[in-house]
Amino acid sequence: MNTDAKTMCTCADKSCPFNPANHDRGCTPCIAKNLAAGEIPSCFFNAVSTSRTPRGYRMEDFAEFVLAVSRR
Repeated sequence: MNTDAKTMCTCADKSCPFNPANHDRGCTPCIAKNLAAGEIPSCFFNAVSTSRTPRGYRMEDFAEFVLAVSRR
């Protein structure tokens, strides 16, 4: 399994300063930013489905996203 955050990260926003492609601190800055904002990192959404766009990135959006994908 590849554990290099720069290649493992599935976030499409490469301009984000918290994206592992832009520093050498792995996923920690992204996770910290999302937790502080009450959000879930996009990689969690991408693990569920990459063919749908979430309504938002808050925790309740993630719950709705998982339910919507599982109902297909």
